[in-house]
Amino acid sequence: MYSRVRIMSLKIPGLFPALLLSLLLVIGGAGCMDASDDQTTDGDIPAAYTSDNIFAQAEAAMADADYRTATALYEDAYGLYTDSGDTENALLARNGMFRATRAFIEFPFNRTAAEAAMQAKIPSIMESDMNAWLDERAQTIESDGETLYYEDVASDFLYANVAYLRPMADKVMDFRYTSRYALLPAEMAAGGADNADEGAEGGLPYVRPVWYAGTEELALPADILPAAGTLKIWFPLPLETESQQDVAVTNLSYNEYIVEGPVTEGQIAYVYYEIPADAIDGDLLITADIAFTSYEQRFTVDPALVGEYDTTDPEYILYTSSSRNIDVTDEIHALAEEIVGDETNPYPRAQAIYWHIVDTYPCSHVPHASLDTVEPKVAESSHMFATGHGDCGTQSMFFAALCRSLGIPARATGGYQMILAETPGTHFWAQYYIEGYGWIPCDTTVAEVADWVDTSGEDREIFKTYYANNLDPARFVIQKDVDVAMDPAIPRDAVVFRLVRQTPAIVCDTAEEDLELLAQFHIYLSVEGEE
Repeated sequence: MYSRVRIMSLKIPGLFPALLLSLLLVIGGAGCMDASDDQTTDGDIPAAYTSDNIFAQAEAAMADADYRTATALYEDAYGLYTDSGDTENALLARNGMFRATRAFIEFPFNRTAAEAAMQAKIPSIMESDMNAWLDERAQTIESDGETLYYEDVASDFLYANVAYLRPMADKVMDFRYTSRYALLPAEMAAGGADNADEGAEGGLPYVRPVWYAGTEELALPADILPAAGTLKIWFPLPLETESQQDVAVTNLSYNEYIVEGPVTEGQIAYVYYEIPADAIDGDLLITADIAFTSYEQRFTVDPALVGEYDTTDPEYILYTSSSRNIDVTDEIHALAEEIVGDETNPYPRAQAIYWHIVDTYPCSHVPHASLDTVEPKVAESSHMFATGHGDCGTQSMFFAALCRSLGIPARATGGYQMILAETPGTHFWAQYYIEGYGWIPCDTTVAEVADWVDTSGEDREIFKTYYANNLDPARFVIQKDVDVAMDPAIPRDAVVFRLVRQTPAIVCDTAEEDLELLAQFHIYLSVEGEE
């Protein structure tokens, strides 16, 4: 099978907004927004206003969650600082503009527009159902004096209301294709000794290898590139893991400007560039030929054989502690205890948490860019706990937080999936560590796909059960956990999406555009798999 995809958004951790076209209007022309009488507008700045004064107003607006106002003010301050040659403060203002934009870009709708978006996507929706969703369940922010609704308000309603979703999903989703591994009997999947690869930890639980080869490509057009300065780029690659082996990366572009890598072992795979802007002739085109072997994972765990954890092991401590987006809170711990009841064995406990998420929380897209930007920071796991909303990445982080609170090592792993269709899609899933067995995968979000389609109850249960402790080989792993550090590290003051690295991180102090966000229009991935 062969596929080539232009990655426009990160919907399945669902990580940047689909409405990225709005970015061109916001960043390129923030002054075109409605402005109050005391707000400056581009090209008409009162002489009494100094750049420092406007910047202070922008900071105050940002602190008050008036993000559109803050964006316009930061842009005005940036222009004044730039005109005066104050590059240091111009960078602060530009970064403020980028942050303010990211805080609200995923919330384009007022109430009237949200209703229109839902009616357009779901013509059969009952008004009472729509109003109940918008009043009680929809993800919103309060900004600039009004309630703004998340861009995927209609899709999220569908995920939570399968009676509306199934007639639509059955027309576009081939569940036979998606279930090609989950509904295959275990003995056929293993295929006997001949199909178990001895190089993959001696065979089982790693079976049915699929060899993938393809190309990653970043193509930034010349008209958004800076004329001077340096582009620092962390470009993602496939990672060597227990289930993804024989990783090869060849034919990297701009080889002379590679500072670190290619790194394909450890916690995250990438190559790091520092490319002078004056070395780019026209468009910036970075490509990498990639290849790897991905194995299906099938675990059969006997709870009686589960060993004791070494609680002094550094890896145990790492994966049972809080992190930036996997926050082990008292509330999370209380919920985990309620889910597992009197059970003390870590394997049944992890299974109980998996089923609780699958049975309780319908998949929904999440405003990752806003969550990654707004201060004070709210962990993605805490966002799901508070709102009930979570896509594959958020659900995986929530699962990990619940497990960690009980002393079960867990993490959110991901990159891409080719299980829903041949076209790769960004995706995350979870892993939990069981002593004596290793890292066991589970995928709460793919499991929920069975609820979206009209299939038998038996197949639906088999499908969901499979993803509690097994995983198909249609995966491309980039990182073992979220918020993983790279070397060199992304600067603390840079405006970069830090949660995951499915697309390149780009930092350039001389760029006028938010290159990392705009790059979502210009990322390509093609892969071909062979069993």
